[in-house]
Amino acid sequence: MRKLPGVLMIIALIFITTACSNKDEPTAEERFTKYIDLWQDQKFEEMYEMTAASSKEHYTKEEAVDRFEKIYQDFSIKNVEVTFEKKEEEEDKEKTEETIPFHVSMTSVAGEIAFDYEATLTKEEREAGDETKENWYVNWNPGFIFPEIAEGQEVGLSTTNPVRGEIYDRNGNGLAINAEFLNIGVIPEQLGEEKAEIKQEIAGLLDMAVEDIDKKLSAGWVQENPDQFVPLKKVPADETERIEELVDMEPVSTQATTGRDYPYGEAAAHLTGYIRQVTAEDLEELDDEKYHANSMIGHGGIEGKMEETLSGSPGVTIYAKSEEGTTTIAETPVEHGEDVHLTINADLQKKIYQSYEGGAGAAAAIHPTTGETLAMVSSPAIDPNLRIYGTNKELDDSGQPSLNRSMYTYAPGSTIKPVTAAIALTNGAIGPEETIDINGKTWAKEDGSWGNYEISRVTEFNGPVDVTNALIRSDNIFFARTALQMEQETFRSGLESFGFNQEIPIEYPVYNSQISNEDTFSDDLLMANTAYGQGQMEMSLIHLATAYTPFFNEGDLLKPTIVKSKNPREIWKEGVTDPQYNDVIKNALRQVVAHEAGSARAANISGIPLAGKTGTAELKRTKDEEGKENGWFVVYPTENTDIVLAMMKENAKSGDVVMQAAGLFQNME
Repeated sequence: MRKLPGVLMIIALIFITTACSNKDEPTAEERFTKYIDLWQDQKFEEMYEMTAASSKEHYTKEEAVDRFEKIYQDFSIKNVEVTFEKKEEEEDKEKTEETIPFHVSMTSVAGEIAFDYEATLTKEEREAGDETKENWYVNWNPGFIFPEIAEGQEVGLSTTNPVRGEIYDRNGNGLAINAEFLNIGVIPEQLGEEKAEIKQEIAGLLDMAVEDIDKKLSAGWVQENPDQFVPLKKVPADETERIEELVDMEPVSTQATTGRDYPYGEAAAHLTGYIRQVTAEDLEELDDEKYHANSMIGHGGIEGKMEETLSGSPGVTIYAKSEEGTTTIAETPVEHGEDVHLTINADLQKKIYQSYEGGAGAAAAIHPTTGETLAMVSSPAIDPNLRIYGTNKELDDSGQPSLNRSMYTYAPGSTIKPVTAAIALTNGAIGPEETIDINGKTWAKEDGSWGNYEISRVTEFNGPVDVTNALIRSDNIFFARTALQMEQETFRSGLESFGFNQEIPIEYPVYNSQISNEDTFSDDLLMANTAYGQGQMEMSLIHLATAYTPFFNEGDLLKPTIVKSKNPREIWKEGVTDPQYNDVIKNALRQVVAHEAGSARAANISGIPLAGKTGTAELKRTKDEEGKENGWFVVYPTENTDIVLAMMKENAKSGDVVMQAAGLFQNME
């Protein structure tokens, strides 16, 4: 009887030890939960350690782990979530096999993927340190990746490239289109003994350098396959005469293909931009599910600004393939790019470009009562077709043809004076018939705060000057003194109502216009110079043309548009000017052209009464410095006013631009 407590203690210890042992041994569901955690974290090697012995006999670590990793990486598998329903009853401790149905969901390059599958877990004894332990292990097979490849089927990925959207003008003329091309190439082994002469002849017809042909022919794959077609250059399919000359040569053959074509060449080069192959730097920023090393992307102009609309999205299919056929696992249909229809008049665009005759400058034309952009020109330019398909000609870059002048800002000079006048009239700083007495050709504040600086006017005139006379003669002194009669905040607020210091709301890459470098005028001299478009004021051509729209729309500033819509007229800013003064300004602008003292007298052509404002912006830091000048002219027809054209020409006088515009309008008839 005395030994009973000891026996009971031993029994109790055995019970406790057994209980602890049972508690340490996980259930199949607990074990599978751990497996799922590794799976969702894509820790495939650790998953393999939990694989049943029978599975390891069929699938080596490399076969299981590497295939899992490669498929997940190649197909961009992310957000893996594995779930299963846990049983309510306790697990039978005597069972050595357990089946657990589970659900898998994930995202992939081809979209969402979801499937149901079953996992069979088996109890196995394995060595763990100095002892042998029993645990649950997963019978793995490729169906855990995708059920469609459970029996070793191949898995693959196919893509369907989208067709890029095309760009058209307002009348349906193609500005950037997908055209039929022929890939001109050679079969190297057919070049023969006179290959140097043949390559020279081919280079001449393809407008290529012989060195470029040699580079293509020296590629490793070409050396290994001299009997294969080697593409050299794309040529538009309609160039039949050139193609016939090429295919008459024995080594030359063709393959049908498509390519981007820019029918208006240089004239619309900066407007459209062009497409180019993506760079490594591009790919760091781009969506890797949409772009790859061989992708083309829009650069500059509409091609770049509207890349997302034009490019579309590739179609992607993940599939399983066996002898019985192909099964789709996931699929995202291709979305072809959308066409873009612009408000641009391509023929007008071409005429304006040609009027520059290769000179450096820019222009923007807008419909004054709809806000539609009719032309956006930068000269000189490089034909986008040459950028894509190449040339052996040395391109003249002396005029910076790669610079898109239509997107940049410049000092507008005296073309801003109608805006200054409208602000002053609207705010009561001057009246339409109020005059300022101005004598002589120069003027400075009497307090001497400007030092030796004086403001000059174009022509010397003594006596009272009103706003009409000031616009006709382009009187800098009048506008400087008028601005100084306003509070700084009033003048700046007026300019901001015309769109300065704000984003220009147009589907085109344009820099914002500024009043000055800071948000205030540093002194009243800067304010005075700003009144006639100098100082630190800068604006783009499209903004300048837009700034004249309040004179035709009861004082409302229109939003400039470039993408065609059913209802193009949108108001950007309401009540920018007091409409009662619009006729004062427009009558004055007509006299700028028609009056004998007008600064645009050369534009007074027969048959087309024009109105407008000239400007010459000096590009120099000090008054005494010799510097270049930009010539400006904003012009429109006074009858049937359907266009306001803002033009700038570098290193030119305003008179040069007036003559250019006069010829252009005569050519429009």
